[in-house]
Amino acid sequence: MSRARTALFILCYCLALFLAFDFIYSTVVLGAAKDPPFRLQDARYSHDLLPNFSGYDSWGVTRYPFFTNSLGFRDASVRTVLLKAQSYRTLLIGDSFTEGMGVPFEQSFAGLLATAGREQKNPMEFLDAGVVSYSPVLYYKKIKTLIATGLTFDEVVVFIDLSDVTDEATSYFCFDDDPKYDKYKVGCEPPDTPPRLGERPKQPLRDWLNAHFVVTTRSLALFNSWTDTVRGMHKDYAVHRSYRADWTFSNIDLGHRLDPLGVKGGIARARNNMQALADMLAARHIPLTVVVYPWPPQLELNDRNSRQSAIWRDFCKTNCRRLIDLFPPFFAFRDAHPDWYERLFVEGDVHYSAEGNRLVFDNVRDALLSREGGTPAGAGEAGVPARR
Repeated sequence: MSRARTALFILCYCLALFLAFDFIYSTVVLGAAKDPPFRLQDARYSHDLLPNFSGYDSWGVTRYPFFTNSLGFRDASVRTVLLKAQSYRTLLIGDSFTEGMGVPFEQSFAGLLATAGREQKNPMEFLDAGVVSYSPVLYYKKIKTLIATGLTFDEVVVFIDLSDVTDEATSYFCFDDDPKYDKYKVGCEPPDTPPRLGERPKQPLRDWLNAHFVVTTRSLALFNSWTDTVRGMHKDYAVHRSYRADWTFSNIDLGHRLDPLGVKGGIARARNNMQALADMLAARHIPLTVVVYPWPPQLELNDRNSRQSAIWRDFCKTNCRRLIDLFPPFFAFRDAHPDWYERLFVEGDVHYSAEGNRLVFDNVRDALLSREGGTPAGAGEAGVPARR
């Protein structure tokens, strides 16, 4: 009995030492939770990024370098971006997928496009205006603000996310110009309120533990992945954080999760705000491209003819230069690779890994880089070629 107690004591002692060293390494060496704030609250379009920021961001157990340029757009480094474009300039906008959550900028599809554009014979410039949790009402209001500041660009590409309909059904009413949503506006700030650094959101306990015990978290993730492989278990991708994409499936009861507008109201509001964006761009002869892409639930549940694709395909018949549907290439990858989730997505998450971002880039590259440069923006109000 005494030998068993001694062994248990030694085991607990070693575990305590391991956790203590892990905590010190994660907190002090990796700087968990010590990154300076760089996300802004903005009364014009909810939130944004601090210009000219150099530091790090964290997502789950991943910590990666994070830079913004003079416009407050995520970039490969801190740099000054001229308001007037010097070459053909494409503005990318979307939510966390377009911001490049979880990967260094150079590995995100926006970063890959920026690099490819610079390396062309006639260079093209790609700017990443995407920010986590954006949706159509914020795409419209942010681009409207950018145009008012004098920023010129030749094309806009909206990477519209599955979560956008959920956001349009439930939030951001303070930023909507349509008076029908005035009754949902609570605690709205005047639009001329100066942008300010937002408070870092309170971390759930799981996220705090992940950030402060990185070695332990990663070791457990690797062990779980190995045991799942050994037992031949297929991960339940469809339920992980899928509530924001559940509206795409007609057989899932959403309850009150999309109140106050519901699915139909969220779709209608998303389309209305995208229409406002399309009309604003058309008046300035700026072509619009829309890109749709899947989450893990769509791939797992074989949602090949997704409601998401259908909505924006119909919208683009009269409003877009093109629609780029990434559901087919992602399904082709899924069909060819049993380990598609591990390869395309951040472990335990819906966001794309470096390989997932590369798959997006490979399937938008030809369309978005097809023009060898172009006429620099600068003539007239927005100075861009007409829609083709």
